[in-house]
Amino acid sequence: MRVLVTGASGFVGGRLCAALESAGHEVRAMTRRPDEYRGAGVPVRGDVTDERGLIEAARDCEVACYLVHGLSDRDYRESDARAARSFARACAEAGVRRIVYLGGLGNGALSEHLRSRREVESMLTCAGVPVTVLRAAVVIGHGGASWSMLLSLVEHAPLILAPPEARTRCQPIAVADAVRYLAGAVENPKTAGKTYEIGGPEVLEYTQMLRRIAALQGRSTLVLPLPVPLPRSDWLSGQALAVLSGVNASLAEALLGSLDTEVVVHEDNGITTLMPFQRTGYDDAVLTALGERAAANRTK
Repeated sequence: MRVLVTGASGFVGGRLCAALESAGHEVRAMTRRPDEYRGAGVPVRGDVTDERGLIEAARDCEVACYLVHGLSDRDYRESDARAARSFARACAEAGVRRIVYLGGLGNGALSEHLRSRREVESMLTCAGVPVTVLRAAVVIGHGGASWSMLLSLVEHAPLILAPPEARTRCQPIAVADAVRYLAGAVENPKTAGKTYEIGGPEVLEYTQMLRRIAALQGRSTLVLPLPVPLPRSDWLSGQALAVLSGVNASLAEALLGSLDTEVVVHEDNGITTLMPFQRTGYDDAVLTALGERAAANRTK
């Protein structure tokens, strides 16, 4: 089938383009700079702020994958909702049959970042095109923002004073597994109109995730849980993490704001039966991400 992938130059999008092309699909890799694109698929120009351009990019595609998030903008919640509405209308106009969206897990009171993800889910349905939603927590892989922040903490801080919210439970997923679920959703029309929660085989606290990254690297990083919260400034912490990890400061601030929201699979809605495979354990996902970084550094 013909599939449009937005965010084709991104962390997940580039991998999804490669997976879909390997499976024999015709991939349109949407990017704002097609002349510079070197990944899988045929590059097409597109920008979520340009609805007419989106229509042309999506024309004759059966499925469109929406992997765009505007967390680098200060007003990301409004811009994300506006972009999702434009994308939904463009897909309807272009005759797209289904939209596949990678959103965020979240249980209980949601942070502003996760509320924005839910709003995007809603906006994508506004023009009547059936939407498949996959909700994931931290995606482990080289180039991922949340992963880069975790890794940078371990590699730059010999002592990590972990506030109580760092004991929040998370169900991380290897990027290869997230891509496998996304590709499966693209290929299976039975997923249309459904929401699935996806995660790896382990549920961990963030403190446990940090300790295991350190152990796998042979580091003596000490993660010390604090019994009481410190004065909290997501803005200031985001600025510091941006310097350490290279992640955009606004993005780091938004992700830190979700730290006290539990992100665990409670109902997979049958996706593990629909797409059965051996999910990657956390340690293997970390080692793979570290290997990808080493390989990327060798080619620079």
